[in-house]
Amino acid sequence: MVKHIVLFKLKDEAPADAKEQAMRAFKQAIEALPAKIPFIRHVEVGLNMNPGETWSIALYSEFDTLEDVKAYAAHPDHVAAAGLLAGVKESRACVDYEI
Repeated sequence: MVKHIVLFKLKDEAPADAKEQAMRAFKQAIEALPAKIPFIRHVEVGLNMNPGETWSIALYSEFDTLEDVKAYAAHPDHVAAAGLLAGVKESRACVDYEI
């Protein structure tokens, strides 16, 4: 099993309401993906409630193989969901590891 963990930092200068709207839309879109992408074993999105921290969003997901992670990343529904953060995202960090 491969665990895929992604953290997103949003732009400090982006308006708070735009960030909030983008975060909620992203969460909803990503968490709807298992119905469209059957090889997602588990997915959840956490929105950081601690304003003193650097990262705004944590995405946790599980797949059988790294090839499944790569297929997920290129899937049009995932690409569309990721695009919801385009206007407010500053950076992204990712770790994929096998257990």
